[in-house]
Amino acid sequence: MTTTPCATAHTPAWDELVAAALLGTERRTPPVQPRPGQDPAAALLDEAALRTVQRRAALLPAAAGARPEAAPDDPRPPLPPAAARRLALLLADRAGPGGAGRQGSAPDLTELLPQWLTAANGHGYRAPAPLLPGLLDAARARSDLRAEALALAGPRALWLARLNPQWAYALRGTAAGSAALPSAAGEQFWHEGLFAERAALLASLRRGDPAAARELLATTWAEERAEDRLMFLDTLREGVSLADEPFLEQALSDRSRNVRALAAELLSALPGSALAARMAERARACVSLDLTGTREDRRIAVEAPPECDSAMQRDGVAAKPPSGRGERSWWLTQLVEAAPLATWYERLGVTGAAEAVALPVADGWQPDLHAAWCRAAVRQRDAAWARALLGPATAPPAPEGGTWRDPAKLLSALPPAERAVWVADFIAAHGLSDAFRLLGVCAVPWAEPLGRAVVDALDIARDAGSYPWSFSGVMGMAERCLDPAEAGRLEVLTSVPDEESAPPGASGYWAEAFRRLVGTLRLRGVMREELGAP
Repeated sequence: MTTTPCATAHTPAWDELVAAALLGTERRTPPVQPRPGQDPAAALLDEAALRTVQRRAALLPAAAGARPEAAPDDPRPPLPPAAARRLALLLADRAGPGGAGRQGSAPDLTELLPQWLTAANGHGYRAPAPLLPGLLDAARARSDLRAEALALAGPRALWLARLNPQWAYALRGTAAGSAALPSAAGEQFWHEGLFAERAALLASLRRGDPAAARELLATTWAEERAEDRLMFLDTLREGVSLADEPFLEQALSDRSRNVRALAAELLSALPGSALAARMAERARACVSLDLTGTREDRRIAVEAPPECDSAMQRDGVAAKPPSGRGERSWWLTQLVEAAPLATWYERLGVTGAAEAVALPVADGWQPDLHAAWCRAAVRQRDAAWARALLGPATAPPAPEGGTWRDPAKLLSALPPAERAVWVADFIAAHGLSDAFRLLGVCAVPWAEPLGRAVVDALDIARDAGSYPWSFSGVMGMAERCLDPAEAGRLEVLTSVPDEESAPPGASGYWAEAFRRLVGTLRLRGVMREELGAP
């Protein structure tokens, strides 16, 4: 912006201009220098107009800066026109007055944006240039969108982020973690960058070259703060292997207790590690097969460790138990959960996980022993042990806080298809009340038996006169996770049933919720077709 000829070296204050305007140029000389032949009142109005623009722009006049470099090219194919229009609508709904949200039976577009971004990235598209600011604003407001939004926006989003401080998160989360950084530049960035930038760089490098990431971390490990060491060490979780064992063994002697515990956890996830062997030896000394009776009377005998020595503590065993927990049982469970599960086949004389889990445990030690086995199965991603510990889905669920099992965590160790079938059987036997966490670990879109089980359970709850508001969480999850092909089958549920057996207003709410569900599924189907169009 440049000043007009009426401006002088002295720029009058806004209050001075207002005072001259209110009193009139005849009573107060305007604080501006009129051009030759110009009326003082006209000069005052010219200056006031200029100052008004400046105030609205919140900027002072300044010399024009250098133009930024041209935006980089993005060679990916553009979005199909229909999909580009859809993205514009999704972003506009996100920024609508009062925020997005569900009204009546209309789909909640805010909840569809993450799914749409994932699908678009799956096709390898690039975002339209005019929508890049909206994408960056959406990702700034919602951290759960950032990875997918920045992937769709591509290199031009980083170019824009360098021009607007409000989008600096994109530089910290993506530019710093670019695998395209030369090795010398990456090392300089590692030594000089902010923590978030360094964490992003390490995570990106870990995905592409695990050994290089570990070696880079080792260069500054001794100088890092304890909390930073903990966060950096957690990046090794992805793709952890025996090649990481020497570094993790060194971390067992770290000054920070939390760092030592994490290093021990990562090593215990590697059944071939030296720590796993040490833990197996300790666990075998505590758990054995009682051979005093007949073969039919076999049971597991447990003798908890009498102390937690320094070697155990170095290997990640916490000496002090949580409040209300006995010391010896606390030490025992930590040993067992860190031992390779294959340890128990020979030790207990069994051929498989199901046989080991079926053995009775003496002296009331079963909850502690089985809880440790559950954590070991999840940590070691052992589907056979997870399957045995889960048991049949039709078994009655234990009361809250009264079981050693955590079905949601155990399910995460099973293949996705088996996971969906187990949860479907659970819902068919027990309904939806205890299934919300289980649904959260199932792959999206839900497999056909799981989707059918959820819809049938919702229909049964409606017919039974249940309060619909207690199922709103499951209904919202169904909108995001059901296969869009289910929309036609659900159409019959959108009618308003008889109110006689339902709480007041419940029937209308159920019908509205099912209409919203059907509408959302159909919209998701249309969005899928738009992205797949040539």
